[in-house]
Amino acid sequence: MNMITNHLPTAELQALDAAHHMHPFSNQKELADRGARVITRASGVTLTDSEGNEILDAMAGLWCVNIGYGRDELADVAARQMRELPYYNTFFMTTHAPVIALSAKLAELAPGDLNHVFYAGSGSEANDTNIRMVRHYWSAKGKPEKKIIISRQNAYHGSTLGGASLGGMIPMHQQGGLPIPDVHHIPQPNWWAEGGDMSPEEFGLARAQELEKAIEELGEDRVAAFIAEPIQGAGGVIVPPETYFPEIQRICDKYDILLIADEVICGFGRTGNWFGSQTVGWKPHIMTIAKGLSSGYAPIGGSIVCDEVAEVVGATEFNHGYTYSGHPVAAAVALENLRILEEENIIGHVRDVAAPYLKKKWESLTDHPLVGEAKIVGMMGSIALTPNKEARAPFAADAGTVGLICRENCFANNLVMRHVGDRMIISPPLVMQPDEIDTLIERATRALDQTYERIKSEGLYK
Repeated sequence: MNMITNHLPTAELQALDAAHHMHPFSNQKELADRGARVITRASGVTLTDSEGNEILDAMAGLWCVNIGYGRDELADVAARQMRELPYYNTFFMTTHAPVIALSAKLAELAPGDLNHVFYAGSGSEANDTNIRMVRHYWSAKGKPEKKIIISRQNAYHGSTLGGASLGGMIPMHQQGGLPIPDVHHIPQPNWWAEGGDMSPEEFGLARAQELEKAIEELGEDRVAAFIAEPIQGAGGVIVPPETYFPEIQRICDKYDILLIADEVICGFGRTGNWFGSQTVGWKPHIMTIAKGLSSGYAPIGGSIVCDEVAEVVGATEFNHGYTYSGHPVAAAVALENLRILEEENIIGHVRDVAAPYLKKKWESLTDHPLVGEAKIVGMMGSIALTPNKEARAPFAADAGTVGLICRENCFANNLVMRHVGDRMIISPPLVMQPDEIDTLIERATRALDQTYERIKSEGLYK
């Protein structure tokens, strides 16, 4: 039964929000002047705001509502767990049933010998854990000098001090004295923007070999790990050429470097497999998880760790952990979320129904005069906006100017689609049906048309 929650008028809610709520990644003054959009409820793939507008959420919240909104089963499990054991910690030789069951299930689902889970409250926290874990691992093996973690420019690994350092986002590094020491970044595998005259295959190999060059320059005896998202998410849904990850795997194997797959976005079905690592064909020692683990219904994250690393780290006391590591309510909700993903064959729906249909429709957007490239893997996609498809040219305006105009047009058409620079990105709930994909494409096309007309009239289409 849908409930309509009584609330203050929108303007009053916006004023209270502006007065007291500091938003993430926002210019607070600009937001206060415009007024935040107030979301009041959601069901399936649709949000409803305080004015009654029904909005298709093509971002699944923040890449996380994999099973869609409004699943009562998760609310029921949370309520039952809160009544039985609302909280207890997993420090001091203590555990509880929900975290035991969830850990066993994750070990069953994860590939290879990834059989152990260290819990956090988010993906950002989990990546902080990974920094400490890989450094402790090498120190315990008698190699304390192996501290450097190599990541990629334009990668996103969270916004804590450690997570933001691992990430390669320059605007984040410009605030707060980042990155921390012993984090090194190599170029990203973004052929559209950086491939020049190389074929995608040549470019993929060349960018992977930047890792080998960095290891040799920094010293194999000093490099602890390489971290990467199977598909870069917040960086613009950057799909690497097929030559990229096999070469990355070869290099990590050759130099005895731990491989960390950041599966926060790609995990739990988004790419058409349980994990993005399976989709791109590489074998990590550690996988960072969050988001789709609970479909965003409860805050939870973690690191799934291979046998060898877990054994070495577990041989002595690992002085690390969080108050909410393995929170019983979050663990119970995550377990129920995994049950739904599995029993309702949602990943099969992605692989066999939703992703093939979305791919066909999404790639057809390259027929639009503004769209130069459409990339998609499973249920995450991006389009590159350009005034010149052949030259893969940027706009004469500052990067992101046209993307922002397009995003605003999407919102005006009741579609949540993000922009990263002048790339438009989507990551809809995995339960999306073909008729909802049609609606997404119709609204995206209308927003592209409106953007095209506006930038032509303003002289930006050049």
